[in-house]
Amino acid sequence: MDWPIAEVARMSGVTARTLRHYDETGLLTPARIGANGHRYYEERQLLRLQQILVLRALGVGLPEIDRILSEQVDEVDALRGHHRRLLAERDRLDALAGTVSRTIAELEQSRKDGHPMTINRPENLFEGVTPSQYEENMRDFPELAEEVGRRAATMSQTDADAVHRERTAQMIRLAELMAAGHPADADPVQAEIDAQYRALTELRGVSTEDYRAIGRSCVDNDVWRTAYEAIAPGLAAYQRDAIEAYATNRLN
Repeated sequence: MDWPIAEVARMSGVTARTLRHYDETGLLTPARIGANGHRYYEERQLLRLQQILVLRALGVGLPEIDRILSEQVDEVDALRGHHRRLLAERDRLDALAGTVSRTIAELEQSRKDGHPMTINRPENLFEGVTPSQYEENMRDFPELAEEVGRRAATMSQTDADAVHRERTAQMIRLAELMAAGHPADADPVQAEIDAQYRALTELRGVSTEDYRAIGRSCVDNDVWRTAYEAIAPGLAAYQRDAIEAYATNRLN
């Protein structure tokens, strides 16, 4: 039995455009091409797509996924490996949820007391965070991805850790503004987005439409959305809406 690309897209939640991209890059070749030019997939391709999506959910980039799958021989052994990684990811998300929960409790208590929050162990803010997820899958913005990669290659580990921690801190600040009820176009939210935009443009010029596309990717890109939602449910859409407001009000 085989399934046309539209049906595979419906079942998996992966767009037909993405499936065509996987075919063009050799990551997922369909079982056959019909006389109508449509791609058709059989069980083996569906199993491979499952593995691709599992690895994507774990924050693995497409080139690395291709390498991992190319080296695999036994599918059961491969799935066992993916299962172990999923369990590790579950533990990481549990740790991250605990980190955010502690931060919320400490912020609420500090507000009740009328004193600024005191951070005795700053590293606790970042327990469970995997910074590499934020830069994964930038293929929709190849020039920016190239510049990010070039900059990262020249960084020391200490500098890279500092950048990752600041990115995480930005996400937490945005989550706090969302939790406080600020709309996406509110001044404090837009100030955070302005800082993010300026940091991007230090790497490379970013057009208004490209910035809007980056905002949409916070929701549409599985890896980015997972990173945002791990901080707070709804944060991915909140970031997207804040970027859209910024692009409309400040970049036009």
